[in-house]
Amino acid sequence: MADAAPQSSSAPLLLLLRVNTLTLWRRLRSIRDQSRLLTAVIFLFLSGYIVLAFWLFFSGLRFISKFPGLGAELTERLMFLLFAFLFVLLLLSNLVISYTNLFRNRETSYLLTMPVSTDTVFQWKLVESTLLASWAFLFLIAPLLAAYGLTRGVPWHFYLVTVLLVGLFIVLPAVAGSFCAVNLARYMDRRLFQVLAVTALLLILAGAAWWFRPEPAPEGESETRVLAVLDKTLHRTRFAQFALLPSYWLSQSVLQWAEGAVLAAGFFVLVLLSHVAFFGTLAFTRMGNLFYDAASTVQGRGSLFARWGWFRARARPLPSLGYRPGWLERFLETYTWLDLDVRALMVKDTRMFWRDTTQWAQSLMLFGLLAVYIFNLRHFSQQLQNPFWTHLVSFLNLGACSLNLATLTTRFVYPQFSLEGKRLWIVGMAPLGLVKVVKTKYWLANATSLAVTLGLISMSCYMLEMTLGRTLYFAAAVTVMTLTLTGLAVGLGALYPNFKEENPSKIVSGFGGTFCLVLSFLYILGSVVLLALATPWTRPEAGSFGRTLLCLGSFAALSISIGWLPLRLGLRQVKTFEL
Repeated sequence: MADAAPQSSSAPLLLLLRVNTLTLWRRLRSIRDQSRLLTAVIFLFLSGYIVLAFWLFFSGLRFISKFPGLGAELTERLMFLLFAFLFVLLLLSNLVISYTNLFRNRETSYLLTMPVSTDTVFQWKLVESTLLASWAFLFLIAPLLAAYGLTRGVPWHFYLVTVLLVGLFIVLPAVAGSFCAVNLARYMDRRLFQVLAVTALLLILAGAAWWFRPEPAPEGESETRVLAVLDKTLHRTRFAQFALLPSYWLSQSVLQWAEGAVLAAGFFVLVLLSHVAFFGTLAFTRMGNLFYDAASTVQGRGSLFARWGWFRARARPLPSLGYRPGWLERFLETYTWLDLDVRALMVKDTRMFWRDTTQWAQSLMLFGLLAVYIFNLRHFSQQLQNPFWTHLVSFLNLGACSLNLATLTTRFVYPQFSLEGKRLWIVGMAPLGLVKVVKTKYWLANATSLAVTLGLISMSCYMLEMTLGRTLYFAAAVTVMTLTLTGLAVGLGALYPNFKEENPSKIVSGFGGTFCLVLSFLYILGSVVLLALATPWTRPEAGSFGRTLLCLGSFAALSISIGWLPLRLGLRQVKTFEL
């Protein structure tokens, strides 16, 4: 009897793709069956976002195109800048998600024990990380490209080509992010690597601050030399037109195809395709062994800072006691009005957050972007001479700070209850009780969120040269919004827990996390509008006092319904929770 045909090397990967696709489809169907009303709300929100984003992009591009001699140049520069920054964000997103999927994932640990090659495991995790990191990019870029094509009157095949280009483009940051994640896992505990990484980060920040420093225009500049002034103003953005950037190839392909230069666009399409084929093939065929070595290193590593003498000295327990309280315990000992069990839970949650590298790494990235935002606000203060623009920019700043708060609460606060996982019964059977656990998580999240949001709103108002009255008004508003959004995240996290998943990103990607994000955005939109209408710095017309009271009352009612009600329902559910 003839021997059976050898199994194809791609069969395990295809099996993983098929099984996970079926699992995802069944989860979507279960979400639909779980609550049709909430599913309809999420669908309407996503549809409304697509329509609103398309309308904003279309209106903005049409407005820019009306400037004679400037519209095409501005549009081209904006396209280069957009794709360049999105490439950097995609690279960072793939780095974080790839590290989590490859080295902090139970499925990965399980697959490594199965008769599956390490190449197959890495290939599947690369595909999964690419999809998780790039879906938001596709969701953002689709309305822009559709609006750009409509304003330029492009033929139908433009949209097919852009779909292909975007699909090719997301592969390069995915491969680069996975490569950086593997090497980061292999060498992160080495002292030389840590020193070089911190030095490189400081040099990049210093170089970015020097490159983007403002350059004031000459006082005697004539308005007739618009092109010269525009070129001098935007000359700092020429880095986005560097010919070796993948974003440059994508931008040139889109722009050239829209202009009808098919041959020129085809050249950049082939450049992009060749790089994707080369680096994609390397990742699929040569990264398996490197990934396995990195996974072994991560599993056998005790601490990231074990090579530093001062860290070993602090980590060494006392011979007499066997344990020495850390600085966090000593700090919380000063809060004598807190119960001992509450302080112990706060220490546990804080240390679990610190020990999860992906959690605080994402926090550092987010705070880095916020620092860039804050330091660039000082350039707006020179242009805020008109009261209308002062009013508009101040509330846009409030919206930006609130959206940052929604990102923090949804990403880090919502999964806190689910992260207890199978160990929930230990906390639930303790005298502390689950209700007190949820309340402690709520107030701990409020304390940390307020420290971030109040500092952010104070610094931004200072950079915008706002008066003390405006600063206090925005500080009070963001305090109420912090209490509301934290209550929403904690309450929905208790109502829709997911104890089977240990990855916070996947917990947030579920039904409850999506619903929390949707409600947070809707609440921020309504609150900013109500607070803008209630502000006392608008026109002092008749009936303005009554309108202020009405808007402030509506804001308070909206905050109570969005923040207090989900928290109350979550506490009621954990009170009767069966362990």
